[in-house]
Amino acid sequence: MAAAQSFPGVLFNFILPDECRLCEQPLIGISRIPVCPTCLSLPKPLESEFFCRACRTPFVDDYPLDEHDLCTVCRESLVNFDCAYSFGSYEGSLRQLIHLFKYGKVESLAKPLSRLLARTLPQNENFDLVIAMPMHWRKRWERGFNQAELLARPIARRYGLKLSGNLQRARYTKSQAGLTEAQRRDNLRGSFRVRRPERIAGRRILLIDDVFTTGATLRAAAAVLKSAGAARVSALTLARVDRREFASLASSPRQRSRVLSAGTGAS
Repeated sequence: MAAAQSFPGVLFNFILPDECRLCEQPLIGISRIPVCPTCLSLPKPLESEFFCRACRTPFVDDYPLDEHDLCTVCRESLVNFDCAYSFGSYEGSLRQLIHLFKYGKVESLAKPLSRLLARTLPQNENFDLVIAMPMHWRKRWERGFNQAELLARPIARRYGLKLSGNLQRARYTKSQAGLTEAQRRDNLRGSFRVRRPERIAGRRILLIDDVFTTGATLRAAAAVLKSAGAARVSALTLARVDRREFASLASSPRQRSRVLSAGTGAS
């Protein structure tokens, strides 16, 4: 019976053979996801003995952290998200899957990737609203979809909440790639707005994006939500850039702290 049930899938792949977009091995069975089950299971959770309590930046030791386990960036930020969670490091198979989803426009990857997001949140966290990092209409038109929105929908359903579109992009911004932290903040200044602040006031917000790079985008969005009266803003991303390898190259504690602090900060 099992052989008979799998026969259509085998026949389909024999007539129209396809390969896993990651390992290039032949796919067995009919699926809308062009990635084999083995490669889908490769991404592993981010682990670290030392990390910032707020932004969850991992460190090679506890030198950059104060007595409250906060890094330099979070100590100096007046308006910030309250905490940030990321499933894994932005490298290897996880990075490949995100690129395939985001730039390869394989929207069917949203479901398995959102399952990784669901595994990341602590069991005792509660939220009133789920918000996907918004895209400017021009960028959305260019890409065809908002990857953060596709990731956020299953999470909102999991919590029995409506996915809110209250946070919007107020203006088109250039790519953040290659910009310093200060340039990222300047580039994002005035780029977000809340349509109806009364629907944000007093709420616990879960803000979802795909990648936490330096923290600039998530911080800018969180600042606007806090200004609208949000009681708490928690950031959730699939991956974050892990700079521990670069930090470990610094020879002195002062150099190490400077490298690590430069690496903190969101997508």
